[in-house]
Amino acid sequence: MPTTRIRDIDVFHEEHGSGPTLLFIHGLGSSTEDWEAQVPFFADRYRVVTYDVRGHGRTTKPREKYSLQQFSDDAAALVEQLGDAPVHVVGLSMGGMIAFQLAADRPDLVRTLTVVNSGPEMVLRTFAQKFAIFQRRWIVQMMGLRKWGAVLADRLLPGDEFVALRGKIVERWARNDKRSYLRALRALVGWTVTARLPAITQPTLILTADMDYTPIPWKQHYTSLIPGARLVIIPNTRHFLPLERPELFNRALDEFLTATAAIPSATVTTGARAGVAR
Repeated sequence: MPTTRIRDIDVFHEEHGSGPTLLFIHGLGSSTEDWEAQVPFFADRYRVVTYDVRGHGRTTKPREKYSLQQFSDDAAALVEQLGDAPVHVVGLSMGGMIAFQLAADRPDLVRTLTVVNSGPEMVLRTFAQKFAIFQRRWIVQMMGLRKWGAVLADRLLPGDEFVALRGKIVERWARNDKRSYLRALRALVGWTVTARLPAITQPTLILTADMDYTPIPWKQHYTSLIPGARLVIIPNTRHFLPLERPELFNRALDEFLTATAAIPSATVTTGARAGVAR
């Protein structure tokens, strides 16, 4: 599988199918494997590209400080190298943050924007928010990423139907480089592009599970700041939505991409809408 030199790192990426380019960006501690249920679904109509973010998977893991700006610049360089800009961009969790930064910085590279279970900032304002980050760091530092993967899997994928998926998540998290994971986590804290949301004019889908980490009212608020953005809520789901309920996720994303296919890239619309996927 291809590894491409982008800026100062070797980036692992995969391509499947043909058509307009659809770029998927994974979450913290994960890899291209986040999208195992999306690649075959979309590859018959799109050139589906997945890649491992700096410090993750089979991409280089520099021993230096990371930043969201750096992650976004990597994504921009990859899109430019793919040679099909603007592209459809889909980001999950940390990948959604990268997608927000990319859309704000390089609107010329983004055809549509889909942000999944994420937000435009990670500013810790409450004790609960600060404690959650402290707890994550402590578990990873003292007990390792396998343990943190187990905590996440049990918390976010409860029930007998997800036994196999929980095991898969634990194994994936255990393969992370601990120092790189913690560098990436630190890169998220304090980051924000909230003030820049009104300038995002690409067709935008905010796709969320109804039991995600962050409350729906906050997502309704920031969706309203993006001209023409649509919020779609998937009921009875949690943070690992693309893996937990791939059929619902794929349907919601497919409907959005199909609806925006005929919209010229420069079109600007106004007014946020919300809906519930069923």
